[in-house]
Amino acid sequence: MANNQMPHNLEAEAAILGCIIIDGDIQSELLETLKEDDFYQESNRLVYEAMKKVYGARKPVDVVTLTDMLEREGMLERAGGLQRITELAEVTPSSANYRQYFEIVRRDAIRRSLIRAAKGIIEVSTEGGEARDAVAYAEKQVYDISKREDNSQLAGLSDGVVIRQVLGKFEDIQSDPNAYRGLETGFKHLDRITNGLQKSDLIVLAARPGMGKTSLAMNIVENVCLNKGKTAAVFSLEMPRSQIVQRLLCAHANVSMEKALSGKLAQKEWKNLMIASDKLQRSNLFIDDSSRVTPAEILSKCRRLYASVGSLDLVMIDYIQLMGGANTNAKGGSFENRQQEIASITRDLKIMAKELDVPVIALSQLRRIQTKEPQLSDLRESGAIEQDADIVMFISRPDVTASPEELAKKTVVKGAAELILAKHRNGSLGRIQLRFIGESTKFVDVEDQNLSEEEPEHYVAPPEGYEPEDAFPGESDTGIPE
Repeated sequence: MANNQMPHNLEAEAAILGCIIIDGDIQSELLETLKEDDFYQESNRLVYEAMKKVYGARKPVDVVTLTDMLEREGMLERAGGLQRITELAEVTPSSANYRQYFEIVRRDAIRRSLIRAAKGIIEVSTEGGEARDAVAYAEKQVYDISKREDNSQLAGLSDGVVIRQVLGKFEDIQSDPNAYRGLETGFKHLDRITNGLQKSDLIVLAARPGMGKTSLAMNIVENVCLNKGKTAAVFSLEMPRSQIVQRLLCAHANVSMEKALSGKLAQKEWKNLMIASDKLQRSNLFIDDSSRVTPAEILSKCRRLYASVGSLDLVMIDYIQLMGGANTNAKGGSFENRQQEIASITRDLKIMAKELDVPVIALSQLRRIQTKEPQLSDLRESGAIEQDADIVMFISRPDVTASPEELAKKTVVKGAAELILAKHRNGSLGRIQLRFIGESTKFVDVEDQNLSEEEPEHYVAPPEGYEPEDAFPGESDTGIPE
């Protein structure tokens, strides 16, 4: 092969086409796996394209049907004529080695794709645009090529491999209940129901403004990074990095944020802050406070983080409604409305969780309906959030909207909170009683505060048809930033 030619092997291409013609048993495997672009020579691409059309018409792929298809398409001469089609069947006496021919054809196709991608990267890099755009383009080109190699195929269960894997998993859990335990959140009742946050799961944590969804998510991040020594990536689209760190320090040190901001800390509290700051500095917590970041950008940053650190255990995004989608939808056009864009974002987040193989916690706004506990139908802007999520959790805090009279009568317990598992794809639903400590922006299990586990009373449901206005993104019912 000359140096100026792209990688190819015409003998292997001819052999694989011949195997398809002479062996009907391997036709489905090859015709559903190979692509037209896998063939370097144009005549071979035309022949293969005609094979797929014949196969798609549920006809046997042989010399007669293939020649007829090419002739009707007006491509017979460009494909080499009748003699070429006949030669393909004759030069391949056996299909026994078809897998070797397949590997050669795919190998050269990948090398050609990488060369084309490299040329495109050079062109983009020399145009003088933003450096991050060039890096994102380069990563996408290489990722698209690698992703194409990761396509699973339909497979039967007759070999028993997958069944043995599942039974083996059950046996391991029988002997050790923690064998497949996911990432611990630090809330033992939540961990009991979910068995920890599982890899590749998209977990949506939703609440109305001012309920503390950011605080709860950061409490989980705190446990993962500071208590368990794991690696987490936090993408805060609303809150700057300094405020995230401020919350983490006060929560981990059990120090009042109000006292810290007003200069009224005692010596012991300063000591706790110093200990917490040392742990935070040595932790594997990474924070990005870019605004309007897209799922593609988050995925790119997480890939680079994993490459540099060597591990990634959790991704947290605050919050979905502040994210930007791709510039175009899957069909190449622009999104007609925000609901379509949100649907695209949540779908990409689920795909990202699966690719990174880590749990992804994505925060979401709820509509402002103050007189009932949250439901799946309250998810703001798109039902696709509910559809794509593996777990949907709501925070209910009746004391946030309670009147002084209700608090005085203890109809609603101050600080009482409930975490509602409204959707759990791989487990049961449930309610977890929590306590919110406002001064350190921290949620804790009820028994950790020696409180009664009796469920606090909730408001009476609103009259039918009652539908107050939605809150604006970022607006708080209490004025307390989330």
